Order: sequence, then structure tokens, then C-alpha cells
Amino acid sequence: MSFYAFYILAGLAILFSLLMVSAKNPVHCILYLICTFFTIAGQFILLNAQFLAAVHIIVYAGAIMVLFLFVLMLLNVGRETALLRKSIPGRIAGTITAGLLLITLLGAFRGSMELPQGNAHDTQIGTVEKLGKVLFTDFVVPFEIAGILFMAAMVGAMLTSKRDLKL
Repeated sequence: MSFYAFYILAGLAILFSLLMVSAKNPVHCILYLICTFFTIAGQFILLNAQFLAAVHIIVYAGAIMVLFLFVLMLLNVGRETALLRKSIPGRIAGTITAGLLLITLLGAFRGSMELPQGNAHDTQIGTVEKLGKVLFTDFVVPFEIAGILFMAAMVGAMLTSKRDLKL
């Protein structure tokens, strides 16, 4: 059953990605990208990584894409600025980049056929409980350092946004 769900979610992710790239309206692009993020979160659930799926939805679809949508609507991007005219060198560079990406993806797919299968019967691999135990036992110091760095970044962002603040 999960075999069919994988292919359905993968097909939807590819469809939404193609719609996102080909859409002319920037708001539609963002909405298609949010749908793509939800299908990727469904893939994480199939991999028994519930925490990663929840964080993916909260961070990407919930925060970043809503921020993009808000900024896009705030800036009132018109049709003239949204559809930039592409020059010939830009098209050539895009074609070369797409070809290199295709070669990389084909190499990754070829290499993924040779990977050994993991223990499919362990249902505790991607759970929040297992992640919490590992995070707060083996990786407690890097976790706390990352928290301090995030707090310093927030204080820095607040200080740079306050232009009238005299130090």
C-alpha cells in the first residue's frame, strides 16, 4: 500500500513542481510550491519520519512560504516585473544548468539502486521520542550552542532593525 502512496506523492510533487516553474503569476508559483512541500512532507511520513514531516510543514510551508506570499502581495509585483524578459545568454545558461542537474539526478538514481535495504521493521527510527533521546543525550552541547547562536541572531536582527537606537 505504501508503495502506491509513494508513487502518487512523487507524481504529485513532480506535477506541482512543473506547475510552479511554468506558472506566470508569482502568487500561483508560491501556492504550487506550498503544495510541493506538502507532498514532500507526505514522503517523510512514508519514511516513518513524523518529526521531520511536521517540521517541514511548519518551517517551509507555514513560515517561509507565507512570508514570501506576504512580501509578494505587499510589493504588488505587476505582470511587467514578474515576467522578466530572458536574454539569449540567460537561456543558454539555464539550459546548461538544467542539463547538469539532469546528469546529477541520473547519477543519483543510478547510485541509489545499489544501496542496501535498512531494517524496515524498526518502527522507532523517525519518531519524536527517539530523536529527543538522541538530541538530549549525545548532542546536548551542540543543541545548546545552536540555541545560543539563534538567540544572538535574533538580537542582532532586532538591533539592526532599530535605526534610532544609539549605542
